[in-house]
Amino acid sequence: MRALILGGGGMVGQKLAHHLVANGLDGQPVEITLHDIAFPPVSLPNVPQVTGSISDAGVAETLAKTKPDVIFHLASVVSGEAEADFSKGWAVNMHPTWALLEALRAEHEADPSYRPRVVFTSSIAVFGGPYPDKISDEFLCAPQTSYGAQKLICETMITDFSRKGFIDGVSIRLPTICVRPGKPNAAASSFFSGIIREPLNGQEAILPAADSTRHWFASPRSAAGFLAHAATLDTALLHGRRALNLPGISCTVAEQIEALRDVAGNDVVRLIKPQPDPVIEKIVEGWPRDFAPERALALGFKADASFKDIIQIYLDDDLQRPPS
Repeated sequence: MRALILGGGGMVGQKLAHHLVANGLDGQPVEITLHDIAFPPVSLPNVPQVTGSISDAGVAETLAKTKPDVIFHLASVVSGEAEADFSKGWAVNMHPTWALLEALRAEHEADPSYRPRVVFTSSIAVFGGPYPDKISDEFLCAPQTSYGAQKLICETMITDFSRKGFIDGVSIRLPTICVRPGKPNAAASSFFSGIIREPLNGQEAILPAADSTRHWFASPRSAAGFLAHAATLDTALLHGRRALNLPGISCTVAEQIEALRDVAGNDVVRLIKPQPDPVIEKIVEGWPRDFAPERALALGFKADASFKDIIQIYLDDDLQRPPS
């Protein structure tokens, strides 16, 4: 089985690649190719890395001609950047997906036996308020950011190309992935990881939103598991509804901080410095806070048990400890 990971140089793409190397898919080894604009300095051995932008002319067609069995589409501009740079958000988050789907359709029409599984990483940003206490699988999509609109349009395209039989697609609406290793990025949600990651690394962290802010989380380890599970899912069970709300943990910033206190103590928590940012607060206010993802749970998707477990996963998998 051959898999292509678009956005393979990013954090989730790298977690997925390691997961596939270790576990394969459906008990089969996977031949992986990674594609991204850049890659971390330490790479997986024997895993090809192709450097380039999916938004460049002709790239989608070239990738489609390799006819991978599974395509994991993780490539995108993050939420805060898509909101700040309107043109860039649409140029990266929507147009290349259309180009890729058209290229895959051309490959299918040339060889009708070719119908790849496409797993698209969507987002809970496809929803907009006012929200119920918990968002069910029946709640309407009404994004209130450009990022959310771009993700929803891609979901719709993937559903339609699947309906026509050109691909076999699944869109998974990831919770906010936390705790993200490495440096902060331009996502408006970046602080959710920062207030855990930075203090655990002995650094101050800015908290730009109220500690009453509630959000929906999953660990990087869970994200890799979600993607792998979606790649082998029997899509007939979706009954044409090919976008799924995935399970996660709903908690407030205050509950995040208490979990950090339980794990690492008061001295670590004191490194969190409240500094309200009206721009971030406005974006976060428009995000969903809790879900009842019954369809995904019934289909076998599994998430973390608690936010304390999410912190422990970061400690186990990603904390950069000094050499002993």
